[in-house]
Amino acid sequence: MSPESAAPIGILLIGHTPFASALMECARHVYGSEPDAVAVLDVTPNCDPQAVVEKAREQIAQLDQGRGVLVLTDLFGATPCNIASHLGKVGRVEILTGVNMPMLLRALTYRNSSTLEALVDKASTGATAGVMKLGSTAPQNQVVPNQAGSGADANSSPDGAANALARLRDQQ
Repeated sequence: MSPESAAPIGILLIGHTPFASALMECARHVYGSEPDAVAVLDVTPNCDPQAVVEKAREQIAQLDQGRGVLVLTDLFGATPCNIASHLGKVGRVEILTGVNMPMLLRALTYRNSSTLEALVDKASTGATAGVMKLGSTAPQNQVVPNQAGSGADANSSPDGAANALARLRDQQ
């Protein structure tokens, strides 16, 4: 079965209350609808971590439609991440920490046409490529990071404008 014709890869967001729910609400706003095969688990300050692990396992079982589940969590080393660390199964359940909006949007965008392993790469790239210093000029006139030492703007090299636009497109 090709990834394009299959059910989407499931996504489980685990974060400190109310971060995971708020992040999902933002994704609903961007997409204009409720994405399929996505669940949210907000971790409260006084939760029983083992009970939350069990709830997360139940959600993963519901989300996995045959292509696996990507678990996105907020801070490495914090309780939501520690809970997620009990869920990983190579090739079935992959975990990324440091979730942000660009990571989530890329995961939602590419989960129908990617393998779980490729989705991890795309989501991770989205997280880092989505963070950039925004100047007071239009994006196509921004300083290209790998040319920052030269002070060149994006239009001063033949590929600069194209690279800047490609970076913006890749963030979506």
